[in-house]
Amino acid sequence: MRVFNFAAGPAMLPLEVLDQAREELEDWQGSGMSVMEVSHRGKPFVALTQELEALLRELASVPSHYKVLFLQGGATAQFAGVPLNLATAESTADYVSTGSWSKKAIAEAKRYCNVHVAADESASGYNSVPQPRSLELTPGAAYVHYTPNETIGGVEFPYVPETGSVPLVADMSSTILSRPLDVTRFGVIYAGSQKNIGPAGLCVVIVREDLLGRARSVTPTVLDYQAMSRDGSMLNTPPTFVWYVASLVLKWVRAQGGLAAMAERNRAKAEALYRAIDGSDFYRNPVEKSCRSWMNVPFTLASPALDKQFLAEASAAGLTNLSGHRSVGGMRASLYNAMPLAGVRALTDFMKEFERRNG
Repeated sequence: MRVFNFAAGPAMLPLEVLDQAREELEDWQGSGMSVMEVSHRGKPFVALTQELEALLRELASVPSHYKVLFLQGGATAQFAGVPLNLATAESTADYVSTGSWSKKAIAEAKRYCNVHVAADESASGYNSVPQPRSLELTPGAAYVHYTPNETIGGVEFPYVPETGSVPLVADMSSTILSRPLDVTRFGVIYAGSQKNIGPAGLCVVIVREDLLGRARSVTPTVLDYQAMSRDGSMLNTPPTFVWYVASLVLKWVRAQGGLAAMAERNRAKAEALYRAIDGSDFYRNPVEKSCRSWMNVPFTLASPALDKQFLAEASAAGLTNLSGHRSVGGMRASLYNAMPLAGVRALTDFMKEFERRNG
């Protein structure tokens, strides 16, 4: 029986995508082989890679003066890849600290350049984002890095920081493809695939052309944006099955109406869940309302002693992976593109009944 999977990643995939992948698993495009078995240099797979890039460019409105890369190592590899490509050892890079993932990016960047924390939300318990004018940006910084959505804390920027001529870098792992985006506001966008793009094993990097060719000499070739761009992201053997499923997911997004339709759908899901939380004295979301995430909704119960019971009963009801991250506890419901509104309604109905019996 299929369940509603609220995992933060690897996350729920569209059922239509899983069905097509199953149908084609043993014989892809009449080749008599699985897509996992064909050569990544062969014409059929090269055509798939071209289609994958074209789909992403179409959906995200990526301008022609940006390169689209499909890299390995997940978003975590880009915590090193960004400073290695955009900064020297003597450079200063500005980082905005709003939670677990931005802190990890900061810790890694400190190995490669001087890091200036332009804003730190630790005083709020990482339950808010800084006001736009409060960012203490460094004149002439190599770049400014921020995390638009903190997957663990459920905090989301309601604005895109203004950085002038300094390239803005964003880790969009948990928000990419969830709504329309003005790519031209950014120098680099990177995102792990395991939330809105496809299975784990891929990181999409969208980089403005003028930022290529800046990698320092010690940069590993597989992290060098220019080298990977030159070789069509296939300097080494790519995770072919992940690329294939990602292409199916992007086709599914297009068939749903594109990113504008995704935005309407995702807003409705988030509003329904927050409405259930806010309308109760039994559940609580700690995040400031102005910067609540559409994608990741953490919440706590009136008594932590009820957590295990809630999770067990929810799982029995077909509502899985609702446990909060181990670093914060409580609950967390991730509402990525593939989660239907019906899943959120099933969750809120369960929450109301659980409160009735235990409140």
